[in-house]
Amino acid sequence: MRSLPLPLALTARLTPVAVLACAGWALSSGPLTPTQDEAAADTQRSPSESSSAPSSTAVAKTFTTAPAPCTSVATKTVSSLVPGAKTAGKEIPSTDTDARRTCSWNALKGYDYRWLDVSFELMDSDDAAGTSYKERIAEKSGGGAVPGLGEEGYSVVNLTTEDKQQTREGVVIARVSNALVIITYNGSDFETKKAPSTDEINEGAIKAAKEAVASLQASVN
Repeated sequence: MRSLPLPLALTARLTPVAVLACAGWALSSGPLTPTQDEAAADTQRSPSESSSAPSSTAVAKTFTTAPAPCTSVATKTVSSLVPGAKTAGKEIPSTDTDARRTCSWNALKGYDYRWLDVSFELMDSDDAAGTSYKERIAEKSGGGAVPGLGEEGYSVVNLTTEDKQQTREGVVIARVSNALVIITYNGSDFETKKAPSTDEINEGAIKAAKEAVASLQASVN
């Protein structure tokens, strides 16, 4: 942009100042200046106007603390899904145990390996949990709904192969009010290099999910 000559530049900078100064004089001395009665009326209106403003209300949460995940699945279920594992499980350290808790079981029996995770995650509201649920199932596309599992339930199974070794993993996600229940169950056979069938992994993950959901619901009764 071409620079203005010095006199014009000064005029351009000073003109808005002059206009504002004139406007300020007009507002302070003209007929638009509020009278004392009008100012008093405005002051009197302020409390009623502020009292009519909407107030924020805390949303009640069904679940305020996450239940113990290592006791959320029956010991016979753990023994069935993860042969050879210690049924007590191992809780994974969490920075906020009120909001998230996870228990893990894993074992190698012969050449057969199994892993099971059960997680509880609590959100600030049902809507927040619903949003998180939708985001998670979008990330794990290819599965389907699980009727009767919480308020919303979803299951997906995937097969991966690394160095000719197959691993099949099932993930089940359920929403109950403001809480999410997340199950991860996978397995491999290190002798045959094959993975368990889709039905075995899917049915095992759903079984664990149903027990975990029941445990969550019982925690508020």
